[in-house]
Amino acid sequence: MDITHDMLVGLSKSWGLFYLIGFAVVVTIYAFWPSNRARFHAAKNDILDQDDKPWR
Repeated sequence: MDITHDMLVGLSKSWGLFYLIGFAVVVTIYAFWPSNRARFHAAKNDILDQDDKPWR
């Protein structure tokens, strides 16, 4: 069986699609996992801490 460029391109396109879909599902599950809520809430509010005031 000869491995041609067209066969490798087709294989990489199909498996790359499944890889990216799977990666997106894993990232979405991680982002909405209940135990990560406190970490993301703290990251959202850390940028607005008490020392962030305009110069006078």
